[in-house]
Amino acid sequence: MVKKHKEIEGSEDWLFPGGKKNSFLTERSVQKVFQVACDKANIKRNVSVYTLRHSFATHLLESGTDIRYIQKLLGHSSSKTTEIYTHVSKNSIRKIRSPLDDIF
Repeated sequence: MVKKHKEIEGSEDWLFPGGKKNSFLTERSVQKVFQVACDKANIKRNVSVYTLRHSFATHLLESGTDIRYIQKLLGHSSSKTTEIYTHVSKNSIRKIRSPLDDIF
């Protein structure tokens, strides 16, 4: 049985509650936590929380998830915004099989 967020976290208002009652985790707090994690992991590249979002969307797309679902997950109102994740990688092109290959 799937429990509702309210039952698990005890909060009705926020998926990511903040430290104070009836507050939410701020964007800056998420950035700070991410930076600390990058430092601990010794990641030297210039990465951000947006990098995680972009990677998540790209991996979904490359694993075959329909772009309309990705659009919904990312909260994009326009599919044009989501289409930035449709960049073509060489690995993706190599995986394409022609329907004619199955005939012979």
